[in-house]
Amino acid sequence: MTLDRRSFLKLVGAGAGAAGLPMIGRAAELMPKGAKRVVVVGGGYGGTIAAKYIRMMDKSIEVVMIERNDHFISCPFSNLYIGGILKDLSPLTIKYDKLAANHGIKVVQAEVTAIDPAAKVVTTSKGTVSYDRLVLSPGIDFRLEDMKGYDAAAMEIMPHAWKAGPQTVLLRKQLEAMKDGGTVVLSVPLSPFRCPPGPYERTSMIAHYLKAHKPKSKIVVLDANPAIASKGPLFTKGWKDNYAGIIDYRPAKKVTEVDAGKMTVLIEGLEDVKGDVVNVIPPQRAGQIAVAAGLVGDDKNWCPVNPNTFESTKQAGIHVIGDASNAGAMPKSGYSANSEAKICATNIVALMNGKELTDMSGINTCYSYITDKEAVSVAAVYAAKDGKIVAVPNSGGVSPADFSAAKMEAIFAESWLKNILTEMST
Repeated sequence: MTLDRRSFLKLVGAGAGAAGLPMIGRAAELMPKGAKRVVVVGGGYGGTIAAKYIRMMDKSIEVVMIERNDHFISCPFSNLYIGGILKDLSPLTIKYDKLAANHGIKVVQAEVTAIDPAAKVVTTSKGTVSYDRLVLSPGIDFRLEDMKGYDAAAMEIMPHAWKAGPQTVLLRKQLEAMKDGGTVVLSVPLSPFRCPPGPYERTSMIAHYLKAHKPKSKIVVLDANPAIASKGPLFTKGWKDNYAGIIDYRPAKKVTEVDAGKMTVLIEGLEDVKGDVVNVIPPQRAGQIAVAAGLVGDDKNWCPVNPNTFESTKQAGIHVIGDASNAGAMPKSGYSANSEAKICATNIVALMNGKELTDMSGINTCYSYITDKEAVSVAAVYAAKDGKIVAVPNSGGVSPADFSAAKMEAIFAESWLKNILTEMST
């Protein structure tokens, strides 16, 4: 089931991994620094928006965006590919050439290997880049030490598919190859993790696929949490109405060990569960570069930040946005990252020009598909209060409990994806 690069690129869609950008690969330690420079690490939901908006607000600030890949694949909506609704990953894939050309952002395709906060230097696989301020949007990495037996080799047998790309394709291929009557096992880690409703949307999409193509099969969901925290009643109703007998949801079942050879997972040393396809979503922390730079808090997992500027409380001059940050009440989602990036960019420009800061005002909207034509959503508004990011009372809400808007919300969700990916790539 391991994919070679050529096979993966076919499944991503034509052109997604083809020729690099004009700027990519030219920035190794030879980039002279201008009067003001911001370096952005990460080209996802947070990094692209931070880079773009800093340049939009102040053309005198040079922006260098460093990203290891020449394209980005969205985790949001990747469950639709796993469930057989999207034929490939091309609708979820963007490149950076238009973003660079339209805004004068210098894009460097390289791996960031170290950050020196004192010297204000980022070391990459192609050399060093200095900065006045640094924005980190590194996403997540996994706490593999908390799940015995789950390593790089096991991931090729029991994929996590929690970073969109080859793992996403691998999980879909495993579902397609599974016999009718087989069992899919999906494990959910303790919160917090990237995309709180994501595992439950994935459950819906896998159940949708099984119902259509392997009706004798089932999916067992082992949730370390005591209940579904985000949109729980909506998922419960959607599953009852559409997937009775297919989804076996088991709360408070924390997977602590896996055996890839036997295709089993162990629940807190007490109970083995075997699957024909096993989707392990491991416990998570901030991307490793943030951990290595000393940006995580006492929990050793997430990066504490100033709620208005997203500047690290551990290292001055470094701002952390997106999944890696501890953003209080804001969930770890693509839209949260987009919103955080905008307020962070606004206040970085203010800080670099000696201007007054703007109070944090954030928003999150998250859609989850229940079937191929029905989706539900949750939305909220956030503000800074007493040094923390909190939800604004009586803001936002969830979809109607009777699913009366579900078909329309599926259409809204498609529009949301197109709009946000366009904003990131142009």
